Amino acid sequence: MSFPNIPDVTPNININVEDAINLLLASIAFEELGLAHVINAEAEKIQFVLGTLKGQTTTAPSSIDDVTSV
Repeated sequence: MSFPNIPDVTPNININVEDAINLLLASIAFEELGLAHVINAEAEKIQFVLGTLKGQTTTAPSSIDDVTSV
């Protein structure tokens, strides 16, 4: 088996200050969105354990230790 032939690619990327600021703001926004999804998933997990999630038919935890273990 031979090695693949990879072409020599030298991209020229020109980013000005305005583009850099927009990219940074978009990056921060996507990070915040990801964190919001994680927090929402954890909140739904707690609601499921407590039995307060809509459309759920489960039993409530029997002790506070069950809740804190989540």
